[in-house]
Amino acid sequence: MSWSSDEGRVELTARFTALPGREEEVAHLLLALTAKVRAEPGCLAFEPYRVEPAPPGSGATAGPEPAGAGFVVQEAYRSHEAFAEHLAAEYGAEFNAALGPLIVEDGSVLTFIAPIG
Repeated sequence: MSWSSDEGRVELTARFTALPGREEEVAHLLLALTAKVRAEPGCLAFEPYRVEPAPPGSGATAGPEPAGAGFVVQEAYRSHEAFAEHLAAEYGAEFNAALGPLIVEDGSVLTFIAPIG
């Protein structure tokens, strides 16, 4: 499995679903984490999003509605080493510990991605 798209660059999406009624707590935690991760020297991108329903008439098909609001984070790091440093950050462990009781999943679901072509 390749985690890189360009000379060791690591790109991924992280997704998770807030429990009903806990959506704003999750959003608050995620925004606080965002500022810290973006300050990491090896971070190229850390973009959090709330999942929204498809616009009417878009023709998009959607899966079943989640129990609460879905969140997705697009992340990119300069290298495998930078990603390892990100994973080792104490504030990341604190975020995950606080997030766990607020989401449906056992933790963030990570999908490593690479550009085509």
